[in-house]
Amino acid sequence: MDGVHDLGGVEGFGPLEIGADEPPFHHDWEGRVMGMRILMSFWGAWNTDRGRFAIEQLPPAEYLTMTYYEKWLASLVNMMVEGGLVSREEVATGRASAGTTALDGAPGPKVVRKVLPAGTPTLREIDQPPRFSVGDAVRAATHMHSGHTRLPRYVRGRVGEIVAHHGAHVLPDTNAAMAGEQPEHLYTVRFSARELWGDTGSDHAVRLDPWESYLASAE
Repeated sequence: MDGVHDLGGVEGFGPLEIGADEPPFHHDWEGRVMGMRILMSFWGAWNTDRGRFAIEQLPPAEYLTMTYYEKWLASLVNMMVEGGLVSREEVATGRASAGTTALDGAPGPKVVRKVLPAGTPTLREIDQPPRFSVGDAVRAATHMHSGHTRLPRYVRGRVGEIVAHHGAHVLPDTNAAMAGEQPEHLYTVRFSARELWGDTGSDHAVRLDPWESYLASAE
């Protein structure tokens, strides 16, 4: 999706401000938002990739002015409504609508403490062998679909070199659309700064982890 969230390589936004001893949360409500997002995901109305896509779909003006956890909260509300977990009226009033029934199966602290360290592993076994090997020259796709993708605009159409293969992993493009995992081989590709941005006088490089369908042979 070519949205306002895809800021890689875009100029004019100034340097990143990184504070010393940065706290996990700047306000108490941010921790509560994180907690709500984790707990509400236990009902399976969405997955991690769908959560990322929900943030990307926020209106551009809101995306550029919201803080990190404001985006989390706004996208959480949208997913809860889309998933039928709450209504807009309930969100606005803070009260359950008449005739609604509370959902069962809310996880307790023990469940959360067990699940969080494990995360959500995406490695899968597939029969399809990898198309590429370490050392192969590949070209990133030029055009992508309008849904969620992990291929940033600044690398599209550029040539890089495969430097690692990570096995097959859940494809975020289909997973975000709740259309199945459809795992593909995942690689690390090295793109030189010169290839990405022209003659900058730099020998730096960017390493990305693209899925196989994002790539084509450049040889």
